[in-house]
Amino acid sequence: MTNQLHLSFEFFAAKTKEGKQKLKTTCEKLNKYSPEFYSVTYGAGGSTRDTTKDLVLDIQRDGYQAAPHLSVGGDRRDDVLALVQSYADAGINKLVALRGDLPSGIGGTKQLVHANELVALVREKSGDHFEINVGAYPEIHPEAESYSKDIYWLSEKFKAGADRAITQYFYNPDAYFRFIDECTKAGIDKPIVPGIMPLTNYHNLVRFSDNCGAEIPRWLRWQLKERSDSPQDLVKYGLDIVTNLCEKLVAGGAPGLHFYTMNQWQNSDTLCSNLGLTTK
Repeated sequence: MTNQLHLSFEFFAAKTKEGKQKLKTTCEKLNKYSPEFYSVTYGAGGSTRDTTKDLVLDIQRDGYQAAPHLSVGGDRRDDVLALVQSYADAGINKLVALRGDLPSGIGGTKQLVHANELVALVREKSGDHFEINVGAYPEIHPEAESYSKDIYWLSEKFKAGADRAITQYFYNPDAYFRFIDECTKAGIDKPIVPGIMPLTNYHNLVRFSDNCGAEIPRWLRWQLKERSDSPQDLVKYGLDIVTNLCEKLVAGGAPGLHFYTMNQWQNSDTLCSNLGLTTK
């Protein structure tokens, strides 16, 4: 399989010296697949803003394409604009624009609330400098009013100037394909790239999924639970399951894959190898 697909990898903002070195190694190991970018998360309510910025600049200086996450989180417009300008000044031309978690009591007139506002603000001030990626939810955002309303908000992000959407992870390919069909009916014609979460730890996955609304099919939950005391067996089984998921998605027309690495290169590397993605 050639790498004509969009391919990207996501990291969370490591704070320790050891964690940052681990990310450096992960970038080096995965670079052989020629990813379009490495993205770095922003943290709830912008809690890792400075750490994210430092890591993104390090990745960019090392010769890779970095895409910082930028979250609304109730931030003031001026603060967002200053951060965006600093990224542009550093030669960064990709962003992942998300709503993020909103702090309680927001409501100031200069605060952003929805991700489409963030996209519009970046476009207003930076023109076409940035390629803007946004979030999408095949199994619907946990705070969505309805299925159709969630698709409406995605369409608003594209109308505001987003170039691509990256989805929350999922393990039911039918959920993704049905979501794509509904987006097409709503007039959305931009690429929607599936987010891929390797299966490595049962308890962490359940906790993450409960928080973000991603469904773990009942049969899969039980298979993983049975292997939860045998990490090697769980990882091996998980790699088979996720490889099969990726194969179905690509065969069905998915425009690419975005891997949630959890700051580890090994499982993403194995998945890319299993898929026959070409290396440098």
